Amino acid sequence: MTTLKTLIKSLFFILALTCYGQNMQDGFTYLETGKYAKAETFFNTILKDYPNNKTARLCYGRAIGLNGKAEEAKILFSELLRDYPNDFEIKLNYGESLLWSNNFTQAEGYYKSLVTEAPNNFAALLGYANTLSNLKVYQDALIYVNKALEVLPGNANALTSKKYIYLGYAYQNQQAQNYDEAESLLIKNLGFFDDDKDTLLNLANLYIIWEKYDDAQETYKRLAEQPDYNTQALNGLALVAHLKGKENVALNLSSKAFAQLSNHTDSKVLQQTTERYVQALIWNKKYKQAENLIGNLMATQPNQNWVLALRATLNIYKSNFKQSLADYNQILVNDSTSFDGNLGKANALKALGRTDDALNSAKNTLKFYSNQKDAVNFINKINLNLSPSLESKASHTFDNGDNKAYALSANAIYPLSTKLRLLGTYNYRNTFNTITDNSATSHNVATGLTYELLPNLTAKGMVGLSTAQAETTDFTQLLTDLSLNIKIFKLQTLDIGYRRQVESFNADLLDRELVQNNYYANYNLSTNFNLGWYTQYIYTAQNDNNTRNLLFASLYYNLLAKPGLKVGFNYQYITFKDQVPTIYFSPEKFNAYEVFINLIKDEAIAKPKEWFYNVTTAFGYQYIEDDPKQTAYRLQGAFGYKFSERALLNLYGTHSNIASATAAGFTFTEVGIRLKWILTNKPIFKN
Repeated sequence: MTTLKTLIKSLFFILALTCYGQNMQDGFTYLETGKYAKAETFFNTILKDYPNNKTARLCYGRAIGLNGKAEEAKILFSELLRDYPNDFEIKLNYGESLLWSNNFTQAEGYYKSLVTEAPNNFAALLGYANTLSNLKVYQDALIYVNKALEVLPGNANALTSKKYIYLGYAYQNQQAQNYDEAESLLIKNLGFFDDDKDTLLNLANLYIIWEKYDDAQETYKRLAEQPDYNTQALNGLALVAHLKGKENVALNLSSKAFAQLSNHTDSKVLQQTTERYVQALIWNKKYKQAENLIGNLMATQPNQNWVLALRATLNIYKSNFKQSLADYNQILVNDSTSFDGNLGKANALKALGRTDDALNSAKNTLKFYSNQKDAVNFINKINLNLSPSLESKASHTFDNGDNKAYALSANAIYPLSTKLRLLGTYNYRNTFNTITDNSATSHNVATGLTYELLPNLTAKGMVGLSTAQAETTDFTQLLTDLSLNIKIFKLQTLDIGYRRQVESFNADLLDRELVQNNYYANYNLSTNFNLGWYTQYIYTAQNDNNTRNLLFASLYYNLLAKPGLKVGFNYQYITFKDQVPTIYFSPEKFNAYEVFINLIKDEAIAKPKEWFYNVTTAFGYQYIEDDPKQTAYRLQGAFGYKFSERALLNLYGTHSNIASATAAGFTFTEVGIRLKWILTNKPIFKN
């Protein structure tokens, strides 16, 4: 954080007196103005004629040290110290050579002896402060930089060092997630250096990491008041808008910053602004524009890591994960320590289903960026997903056919590896009719596993028993659920399976011991332009020799991402081979059409101590046989709270008059409560 050259000017007034006396003012001017190569040549020439001239040797040592030859300078100053062991000026230069060569541990002991020898020497005090700063011993660094400022109040070099010591100290606390302390240090720094650009940028970044987006926004606005830094402020404001889910605002701000670029713009700001503009295009799904701009950058700056990272990000958003992975691998070829390369690769691998490799890449990120929050969160999320979990529900259902039911369920998942999971389920249902007094109780218990055969192919198998006690019969039936989940192409998934179940909608159906063998396929298609399609087909063969065909299709459009807002159209078709209307709803043909709107803040993206919700309303028409159409409506909702990353609770409910495979012509209501608990912080199998 602290530049190693802040001592230079503090020593120039000493050198000036010496050098001027030997008619070496030109050489000194080269040193003072940063023309170190010329200074090196100048003093080397002097030394050919005067090899023992102390001043020329000292100035030559400074020239080569500041020109990148730190070890040579260190040797030269060591020789000078042997010749002049009590010359404090030479001691100071030797100390500085230790800083040039990054020998901070050695420099600490050396400068400590210097400040003991000359406790009021400005150069020694400042050198010691800078040494401690580079060793990240910031509290002591502040003590000594303040002592230096007591010797020379208002010295520009000491003030610069003090600023960067505060910045380093704040960053150290930020990395340790001591956000309050980091904020306090940065605000103190602003008290010393009013509206300092670096401090404001660090403070805004702290607020972003702290997820205090409003404070970050205000800090960037404060920076924007300085015309020289308006572009950087707009870049920051665009990021904050994105983090707050305001993608259009982010693009508008980034477009404004991008329009300010010119041939005179600082190269670093030029890159940052271009990068943010491309990101904003991607956030707004303007993929073609982003692709064209990235193509232009590739043509002019081929193989540059920041451009490769933009292309990789674009491909992540477009679900081209293999192409994204290739770019991240190239970034790591260019620079194995790249943060974007290591963590970006982890995300791409996770999306490809390569969990073990993703974890390794994230851990590799932490080797270079200790305790980095994004990498730590990435690992924690995978660990939680691989930890044992339990989900339980309690519900009450009733309809206008006087059927009521109470149900309890529990589902447990116990991962044995990143690919293999044990499953267990239990369901209890008590149903009765208040008019007929018929009642029945069922218990379902099943166990099984899922196994990832390939990154895009997962198999599931469960087997269990259903036992029931009804009015006229008690029975036990076999339950099975076998399926394959296939990611067939980009943005497409297919589930195919077989499920054997007992119909338990009401007491009468349980009393008939109606067993259903369901053969099903679910297909889901997403797109990069917000349109989606889901369809389901189920063929059911029942033990009463009846069969059913059920087709459901949903076409929808995503209007908003945060919170999710979706509108769409649903169609359902049902047909039975045999019509037994006195026993259960079994039309020869049934058609239902509805439009729906869904508002959701998904529990998966909700942060701890946040609310989440999912609300759907639908309205349409249903056609039973050749009867006149009937209006159909459906209301569904869930509202919950996430206590931590490991625990959440929500209430849910459904109210509908849409006919199902078991009932028609009446309304149906269900209300319930659900608890989900991840039992451990880390996977058991890793312990």
